[in-house]
Amino acid sequence: METENKHSDVSPPITHIASQISFRIIAAATSIAAACFMFNSRQSKMLYGTNMDARYTYSPAFKFFTMMNVVACGCSVLSLLPVFAIGRTFTNSVNFFFLFLHDLTIAMLLAGGTGAATTVAQVGKFGNNHAGWMPICDNFGKFCHKVAWSLIFGYMALFCYLVLVVLSAYKARQIQV
Repeated sequence: METENKHSDVSPPITHIASQISFRIIAAATSIAAACFMFNSRQSKMLYGTNMDARYTYSPAFKFFTMMNVVACGCSVLSLLPVFAIGRTFTNSVNFFFLFLHDLTIAMLLAGGTGAATTVAQVGKFGNNHAGWMPICDNFGKFCHKVAWSLIFGYMALFCYLVLVVLSAYKARQIQV
């Protein structure tokens, strides 16, 4: 009887595991949606007698954002395996600490990517008079709308990972064997 109580104190509750799984699936879905919108963000238009293109590949910040979302999606799916393993077996806080480090790393990568892409999108939308950069969204609205949706999904994935960081940190601190 005493052994049962000891193990039940150590195993994570179902609600914690369910929230870990839910947020990882949502993070994977939103990050792949962000990447897909960015992959499809291109538009060609005839301006002043010249064919002009707007593509995400023209900006290193957009490429970084897209690749970080692909990485986040892959890591979200792969991190489901240890979450399932933690949920099925009795574990100690070291496993949750490694999960915390994983979540923190992905959150930092997503924060860097979304920050960089948001900066370039802001310049594309409003331009920069001091540098002489004109806004492009007046002429490439379809491109800008796809970039905006991509950023919305990217920030949703980042939010999911921030929640996962808090959940993992709380659980790593809480469980002691």
